[in-house]
Amino acid sequence: MALYAELGGFDAILAVCRRWHELCVADPVAEHPFTHCGLHPQHTERLAAYFAEVTGGPALYTGGYGDESYVQRIHAGNGEHVNLDEACLRLFDRALADCGIPREPAARLSTYFREATEAMRAYGASAALVPDRLPLRMA
Repeated sequence: MALYAELGGFDAILAVCRRWHELCVADPVAEHPFTHCGLHPQHTERLAAYFAEVTGGPALYTGGYGDESYVQRIHAGNGEHVNLDEACLRLFDRALADCGIPREPAARLSTYFREATEAMRAYGASAALVPDRLPLRMA
């Protein structure tokens, strides 16, 4: 069974993304990119589409938004921000729990998100460093 199904499908993933957004906005460390950086108005839906696709669900992200290079570029050029990353990852785990995602699939998605977050640090200096046509990193 694909991780996508184990997580509960798109509606469950979207619920996690919405809860994570709420938690981040309320957190003094995690709130900055959510309140001060011109976050896309459909950020939670786009993130849910990304997570759906990388966990084995429908190709919603690449079908509607872009590839991994696009993802990396929109997050690149902001320097290293480990404290922010760690706060956001901690809140993501809380969102998974708050939404009742079963422990094992939640742990797999959490590990994926941590690895993806850490991989983004390679492009902290500039979006120009991101190569073209990177494939999505699958969970």
